[in-house]
Amino acid sequence: MATEADPGEARTSVWLAARPAAHARRRSEAPSGLDRDRITAASVRLLDAEGLGRFSMRRLAAQLGVTAMSLYWYVDTKHDLLELALDSALGQQRLPSGPPQEEAWPGRLRTLACGYRRLLAEHPWVAPLSVAYPNIGPHARAFDAALQRLLDATGLADPCRTGAHLAVSQFLHGCGGTARRAPEAEFGLALDVLIAGIEAKAEAGAGAGVRAAGFSPR
Repeated sequence: MATEADPGEARTSVWLAARPAAHARRRSEAPSGLDRDRITAASVRLLDAEGLGRFSMRRLAAQLGVTAMSLYWYVDTKHDLLELALDSALGQQRLPSGPPQEEAWPGRLRTLACGYRRLLAEHPWVAPLSVAYPNIGPHARAFDAALQRLLDATGLADPCRTGAHLAVSQFLHGCGGTARRAPEAEFGLALDVLIAGIEAKAEAGAGAGVRAAGFSPR
């Protein structure tokens, strides 16, 4: 049975660590009624209710009605569990779906950004964990893929699209510290400025492409 590693030691993300199948005898000894999904869901509820500072394996075990050591049958460390909880919370956001032509990319980007802002407000612990841990879980990757599809629709050339991806990502993650304080209007204005910058860059790139081909834009 694994025990929690020294927090000062280098660790591997839970999404990268190989977790070998437990021996049959050990599986039979594991606490009944528990699994990773149930433990992760309980972690999200506890983090929502009491915050990141008060989160502990003992408090989580008490909510589940088991001993703290029982949790280590399913996760190696508290850090692993926090990574699982982080990705589970990210999975609560609805991502844009359907062909891009159904709605122009600025509207889709606004929907994505506002949804992420609401998620940060509902789960204040998500922002600090997003900084502390790599966002490489399945829901984080789905979010990043949705953002990439939106930026593909802008018409930006590859180098500029990479820069836009970084700018939008930093903007969204930066909302974490002010999601509960900044007025909605200020957030909307900042988002409008960001989108206008992307549109201007895309138009400038399109114009340069036309001129390079020997044509003058009308």
